[in-house]
Amino acid sequence: MGWAYYALQVMAGAFALFLGFMFLLVLVFYVIDSRQAGDAIRRNYPVIGRFRGVFTQLGEFFRQYFFAMDREEMPFNRAQRNWVYNASAAKGNTVAFGSTRNLNIPGTPIFMNAVFPPLDDQYASTEPMVIGPHCREPYLAPSIFNISGMSYGAISKPAVRALTRGAKRAGIWLNTGEGGLSPYHLEGGCDIVFQIGTAKFGVRDVAGGLSDDKLREVSAHPEVKMFEIKLSQGAKPGKGGILPAAKIDQEVARIRGVPMGQDAISPNRHKEVDDFGDLLDLVAHIREVTGKPVGIKSCIGSADPWFELFKEIKKRGEESAPDFIAVDGGEGGTGAAPMPLIDLVGLPLREALIRMVDLRDLAGLHERIRIVASGKLVAPGDVAWAICLGADFVTSARGFMFSLGCIQALKCNKNTCPTGVTTHQPHLQQGLVVEEKEKRVAAYAKSVIQEIETIAHSVGVAEPREMRRRHMRIVKDDGTSVQMNEIFPSVNLAEHGLARARGHKQFELALQRLDEV
Repeated sequence: MGWAYYALQVMAGAFALFLGFMFLLVLVFYVIDSRQAGDAIRRNYPVIGRFRGVFTQLGEFFRQYFFAMDREEMPFNRAQRNWVYNASAAKGNTVAFGSTRNLNIPGTPIFMNAVFPPLDDQYASTEPMVIGPHCREPYLAPSIFNISGMSYGAISKPAVRALTRGAKRAGIWLNTGEGGLSPYHLEGGCDIVFQIGTAKFGVRDVAGGLSDDKLREVSAHPEVKMFEIKLSQGAKPGKGGILPAAKIDQEVARIRGVPMGQDAISPNRHKEVDDFGDLLDLVAHIREVTGKPVGIKSCIGSADPWFELFKEIKKRGEESAPDFIAVDGGEGGTGAAPMPLIDLVGLPLREALIRMVDLRDLAGLHERIRIVASGKLVAPGDVAWAICLGADFVTSARGFMFSLGCIQALKCNKNTCPTGVTTHQPHLQQGLVVEEKEKRVAAYAKSVIQEIETIAHSVGVAEPREMRRRHMRIVKDDGTSVQMNEIFPSVNLAEHGLARARGHKQFELALQRLDEV
């Protein structure tokens, strides 16, 4: 009994000490809050007002679990994320009872199934496609769905390793992003698209200009199949990339060629490119030095300026054309960008893609320039929609981030990503096990491709790229739908001939502008 009584006394003393400490802590916070001038809520309601900030921070985590419906959240909702999670785990994505998607929302695509589709043994399989037929080393791209640009530095070492290994398993390409080529990109042996950003990370000389010697070094890797000149991206058009100093360690600094302790900021455009003539000169130079296909990536604000590109190509000849054009929608994502640019600048992909495809086709370059679509395309329906509009390839970044385990914590720019995808903190990176995540990356890619082929099979074509705008309907404002080709008639001169283009006033005017050379 004596020992029990003594233990109770000790516990009571400890509890009293704890209460005293808490009272002192509250008193200190009360004095601080009541005297500070920066926050009116904390000044008027000392201590209690602090909970507003706590709840605001926690709200973004709890909403997706307790309050938001399956298709309510932005930028990606629970239904989209769960589809990717299930596909990545190779669980299959069959559902019961019926769709939860509201088919009356304007802009919703509806694919038109064929009355007599091909039999099951006539399955619509994706065929490889040549990019850069005039290059010394053309690229026979095997996959219609690939990984979009994510820089090492913006994403972590284990994330890059898992992506490159998974890409190899799935037979798809991986875009390096503008952060240069790291050893981890090469580790998996997948096909690589090297992105050249405005700061020329990875291929820059001491003055920040383009280095031919480093271009040759990069091109010497057999894994590097193509080069992409990044003009702009959808999340921050008109502004260069931003890698916060907190995410730059010695290795990232060495690969990029930037100093430690400073944000790595790319210029808002290539300094040596003042017009489309300069751009074609740069494309030709890189293609000559490397011998490999060279394309461009851009977010589009309007189709008007791009007439000049195709007029310049017409003057020089089709061999001068970029081998591909990657169209990034204004809804594209990134690790760090000003909110006004993310929210307000750049055409969404549903408008930008159509404009670029039609310009290419009116210029008679359908077989010369490949179109790559990018911007919130994570599910098979999204990819099939882009193919119907005229894209030859689709790339996704955030879809593959979800396959790595991303939970949309919105901490990409804080170096505190809880899943290890976008952080360089070792204790957080340990959660991303490369050997497991590479399987998920591959499974996700294969699932998307398989389901695209399923949609193509349903609409009655033998290969996904044979899908056209006439195979899809779009829901209008009144809830009814109309065939996409009635709103945006396709003008592929190779397929329909010049007479079809001449039959539409909008294309007649566009052809006149292209003829003004």
